[in-house]
Amino acid sequence: MTTVEYDFDPELAAAIPVLPVLDVSDLPAARAVLTGLRAQLPAPDETGVTVTEILVAGPEGAPDVPLRIYRPDEPAGPAGIFDVHGGGFIMGDLEGSHASNIAIARDVGAVLVTVDYRLAPEHPFPAGLEDCYAGLVWFAEHAEEFGVDPDRIALHGISAGGGLCAALAMLARDRGGPAIAFQYLGVPEVDDRLETPSMRAFTDTPIWNRPNAVVSWDSYLGEGVRGTDAVPPYAAPARATDLSGLPPAYVSVMAFDPLRDEGIAYALALQTAGVPVELHLFPGTFHGSSLIEDATISKREAAERVAVLRQALELPRLD
Repeated sequence: MTTVEYDFDPELAAAIPVLPVLDVSDLPAARAVLTGLRAQLPAPDETGVTVTEILVAGPEGAPDVPLRIYRPDEPAGPAGIFDVHGGGFIMGDLEGSHASNIAIARDVGAVLVTVDYRLAPEHPFPAGLEDCYAGLVWFAEHAEEFGVDPDRIALHGISAGGGLCAALAMLARDRGGPAIAFQYLGVPEVDDRLETPSMRAFTDTPIWNRPNAVVSWDSYLGEGVRGTDAVPPYAAPARATDLSGLPPAYVSVMAFDPLRDEGIAYALALQTAGVPVELHLFPGTFHGSSLIEDATISKREAAERVAVLRQALELPRLD
């Protein structure tokens, strides 16, 4: 039963009936829904981008980590992007973000590397994060082979990918790891406590909602850990008490997304810690509404991502 009246953007509202329904309480079925949806989509146009794959050494005692590398034929400068896909820590793979990553590499004009990290609940925290860190370290160490300045690498992640990128930025800072130039945190999943007004209110929103968030965090952290003092900030960055010294950030949130308020709070916490941050709340939107690519608001979001990344990486503006 709907408990909140959602004032969705009209273009988005018209497409909601054809969107996939994700109920991650049946995780195999939810994963199958995404696989089936992807199978129905046309193959993306890879014109202007060379795509390769590589296995790199994983965390100690763990399997190798698959990476996919996107090299634009016409780079705009010696810059790189390290991408982490979304999926609530429990879904997603290299194929799910393939079309998006082609577009980012081509439109931003930067080499993009994305990581196929291990998923929960089969591999709970910190497995996925450590896989991401191993991939990031490899990219930074081999950046010059791709014509990339290792000091000009931005993190890019959406949803759980945004949460993992926020954690990566802290991990790199604390371990003296790669020098991250920027963190692009799209609708980031950063708070396991599930206590914000948007998380409490949005129980039946499209794509993502509170019930899915409960399963997501319980899978990632393990049953009974969510909301306790045992959760470290590397798992849930909203728990961090020291955000100083982190790279500049861009945070986007969607109006009718349960993750909205935790994203806003994280952006404000970064600002309070002295980290330059830009925050954008897109009206009338919901989690994953950018899947409706033809909607005007989705086009604005996509164009802004390119503009933000190009500026952050000191690449020429597209006018």
